[in-house]
Amino acid sequence: MNRFEGPGDRPAKIRYLDGDFQILMPGNHVICAVTGDFIPIEELKYWSVARQEPYADVHASVTADQRAGLLPAK
Repeated sequence: MNRFEGPGDRPAKIRYLDGDFQILMPGNHVICAVTGDFIPIEELKYWSVARQEPYADVHASVTADQRAGLLPAK
């Protein structure tokens, strides 16, 4: 029996915008660019528009900015 089960257990392809994002290819998660953690789409709160990367939390976002030279390293 064939039936549609939604995006399944695969990463979504997303375009990150200022204050929002656009799903280009359905999926149920993205992968943090710093930690490699899975981030469910409904929990996605941190990303970089310039680098088009998602982050698991504010700490991963700050680490990415430090690596990019936008913030001084601790």
